[in-house]
Amino acid sequence: MREDQYWQAVMMRDEGLDGVFVYAVRSTGVYCRPSCPSRRPGREQVVFFARPEAAEEAGFRACKRCRPRELSSREEQVALVQRLCAYIEEHLERQLTLAELGEQAHLSPYHLQRVFKSVMGITPRQYAGARRMEQFKARLKDGETVTTALFDAGFSSSSRLYERVPDQLGMTPVTYRRGGAGMHIRYAIVNSPLGRLLVAATMKGICSVCLGDDDAVLEATLRDEYSAATIQRDDAELSEEVNALLRHLNGQQPDLDLPLDVRATAFQWRVWQELRAIPYGSTRSYSEIARAIGQPQARRAVARACATNPAAIVIPCHRVVRGNGDPGGYRWGVERKRRLLAQEQEQTREALVEVP
Repeated sequence: MREDQYWQAVMMRDEGLDGVFVYAVRSTGVYCRPSCPSRRPGREQVVFFARPEAAEEAGFRACKRCRPRELSSREEQVALVQRLCAYIEEHLERQLTLAELGEQAHLSPYHLQRVFKSVMGITPRQYAGARRMEQFKARLKDGETVTTALFDAGFSSSSRLYERVPDQLGMTPVTYRRGGAGMHIRYAIVNSPLGRLLVAATMKGICSVCLGDDDAVLEATLRDEYSAATIQRDDAELSEEVNALLRHLNGQQPDLDLPLDVRATAFQWRVWQELRAIPYGSTRSYSEIARAIGQPQARRAVARACATNPAAIVIPCHRVVRGNGDPGGYRWGVERKRRLLAQEQEQTREALVEVP
């Protein structure tokens, strides 16, 4: 970027460029981040630096109002945690201790744990377990036996694996390997404002919501995911969930808080939870979601998590758009995404008009 673009960002107080550069003011000897709310100086007094350290080496001190040093520290924490994640993934075959990770990060075990959890939302141990579970599921899908897959994925014993099953897999390992054998899944298909709507659920909650034009295709999608499960159509049993979704799609029930029973990696679950926190009628960019979960460089990974969302509408991935406002892709068709967004925004505007 050129200095004129930096200056424009300063004049606009552009939060999106915080961390990209800092600006210093010669007359005050202070440097700030672009979004600093302080009074804007004259252009002739301003000099730009890529990092706070460079500004301090030139004799400037950090602004006490916008605290640009703290932003830098956060970025450094994210970069550190990214390196630790890579280290953990390279050593999944053994149980890493906080002391060992602390040596890698040059931090005390206690401080490392705090930094890691503040960025990732989970502990290093939980992250390692989630990555092992991903490898384990992939090996089961490839046809390995449970025992072989268990040790290949880095679990030290079967008890370690089964401790994690309820939260990470949603069913026993053998059941997952057999395509959901032993599971009972009910589903219903109804007309909706977006075409045909399939809703499927286990006893724990919704496991699939699909949109389409052809019932046979929707059913095939569900049966492909759970090829060995007992799958039964039961419109009456799922009437409560279906009606809630239809009211939501018709703008009559903005808040949708249905129970879920979906399998996810730790990363996917964090993204999906962030999506469920987006207010009705609002949108977020992929970059904004990445920053919200503490991984600002993970924009593409966020997009993949949206694309693999198994429960449309309930996990509102349609509310994530490109940075320029373009709707971007949608598993169930971009036209459906546009209609969803338009419907929600219209309902929100009407609600604001009605407020006395």
